[in-house]
Amino acid sequence: MDGTEHLTMRVNGANLHVARRGTGSPLLLLHGWPEFWLTWEPVMERLSARHTLIAPDLRGFGDSDKPEGAFGPPEQAADMAALLEALGIDRAGIVGHDVGGAVIQALARAHPERCAGLFLFDFVYPGIGPRLGEPDRLSEIWYQSFNQMDLAVTLVGASRESCAAYIGHFLRHWSHRKDAFDPVMDAFADNFWKPGNLAGGFAHYRAAHAGRIAMLKGEAPPLPPIAVPTCVRWAEHDPIFPYAWTDRLGETFSDLDLAPFPGVGHFPHREDPDRAAAEIAGFFGRIGWV
Repeated sequence: MDGTEHLTMRVNGANLHVARRGTGSPLLLLHGWPEFWLTWEPVMERLSARHTLIAPDLRGFGDSDKPEGAFGPPEQAADMAALLEALGIDRAGIVGHDVGGAVIQALARAHPERCAGLFLFDFVYPGIGPRLGEPDRLSEIWYQSFNQMDLAVTLVGASRESCAAYIGHFLRHWSHRKDAFDPVMDAFADNFWKPGNLAGGFAHYRAAHAGRIAMLKGEAPPLPPIAVPTCVRWAEHDPIFPYAWTDRLGETFSDLDLAPFPGVGHFPHREDPDRAAAEIAGFFGRIGWV
């Protein structure tokens, strides 16, 4: 992508790959699974005239180092705080989706002083609770258990074709606009086919397992709400995280701007990047992060 520089930053004992583009107040872009920094490319292109976009590969993903064993949101958040420090950035707007949304919650709780504002697309938060595991959801959440099995790396990683089929399934199934990833589908397959990247992504699910079980049982410990200004734009047609599940977001974010994102599935930033970029820019403009 023209104008994008690629950095390797030594953070918390690991090398993290970071894509950076643009000028202006910094935004840190945190990807989900099965993604890596490239998922943000359309948004980066559209926002580069007004913001400095920083899109890392989370540890375990892309061209960043892989963790030993399970590696979850608190550890990823510590990486991100250290990354901002290494880049000489005191505060940034934080943008995230899916796994990145879990990392944002951990980052905002541990380092609110680093967060100028939070912007999130569809993600898991405690208020979803037992609804995630209701009988009619089991055909959607099966992968969260499968991804924790040693067998998963063996089967999915048996060939590039099996890797491409598995990764491509989620990119298409979770999208409402089914062709959203077509231009980069090979790049995504090649990325997860790199040594360690399947296991590196699966490490999140192993680390998140205990918390997910507690949430499904309704036993997740209550946490104080996050006070950082927050904007959530939740997809109208997300097959895995329905819009109805936004009903308790106010318990997690005390300063919340919530609205549906029409016409898209789980990946608003890829399915409608024009609107996604406009929503991100609008929120940070409203809170003065320009």
